[in-house]
Amino acid sequence: MFNKESSIFVAGHKGMVGSSLVRLFKKNNFKNILTVSRNEIDLTNKLQVKDWFSKNKPNIVILAAAKVGGISLNSRYPTEFLIDNIEIQNNIIINSWKNKTKRLLFLGSSCIYPKYANQPIKEEELLSGYLEPTNESYALAKIVGIRLCNSLREQYNFDAISLMPTNLYGPGDNYHIENGHVLAALIRKFCEAKFHNRKEVICWGTGNVFREFLHVDDLSDACLHVLKNWDPNSEDAPSSSHGGKLTHMNVGTGKDLTIKELAEMIAKIVDYDGLIKWDETKPDGTPRKNLDIKRIKSIGWSPKITLEEGLIQSIQEFKRSENL
Repeated sequence: MFNKESSIFVAGHKGMVGSSLVRLFKKNNFKNILTVSRNEIDLTNKLQVKDWFSKNKPNIVILAAAKVGGISLNSRYPTEFLIDNIEIQNNIIINSWKNKTKRLLFLGSSCIYPKYANQPIKEEELLSGYLEPTNESYALAKIVGIRLCNSLREQYNFDAISLMPTNLYGPGDNYHIENGHVLAALIRKFCEAKFHNRKEVICWGTGNVFREFLHVDDLSDACLHVLKNWDPNSEDAPSSSHGGKLTHMNVGTGKDLTIKELAEMIAKIVDYDGLIKWDETKPDGTPRKNLDIKRIKSIGWSPKITLEEGLIQSIQEFKRSENL
């Protein structure tokens, strides 16, 4: 079902996750990787996606395409985050099923879990409470994707599985101050402050909330691992706390830190010795998001890249890209 000759469609191959997946598949000598650019196909367009699937009929589909962004972008464009993501997901998942794709991997997000979820967050926390308002639209879209995959599995025996990654960073990240995610935005702030010899760096929020960060190449490694090794129908597959079938699984490091600690780590690596100030008029988001990763570890996967290693790599990449 899944081997070096399988045709593998990586939806969203230009994004941070998709490009990492393509690099990994090529490194492992997979022969038939399918990709489409935005110029070729608009993934929100039902007819275009339908035509592409009917012509190409991929064996494996990895849904890494999504409209993404940090708190600022989510708060400004909730309609687009909801509509665009649901349309992309529906088009790809439904056409995968109709064209008899052998296996589909849907990539969600840890933001699907309630704002005040029990920590560390188990998969069962899904729909157990209300969502963080600043990324509610994105979270709702991802929840719809999980439920569609589950429905197709239960009703039509379509082999769809889902991974819920924690906060990602790494090659191809968006380093925009407002539109990017927190880690990338902090890298930009501290690198530019060091380069321009600024006396202070102002960061969003209180800095007291906790976040967990996963290098994107570790996520790709997890994707390849679950495609090879996770069959929810198997007797020895991880099950829910109620003994039922588990079809979505967390992927992260299982370790978190405060945003204040993250900022201090980045400042130290960059060798910035100015003041770090916190703008408490800006939102913090969810107080804590620390994923329980026991299930994915039980099938033989663990993260390999430490946060310090990943930060050093990401800072070097950013400096090269900006000539700093």
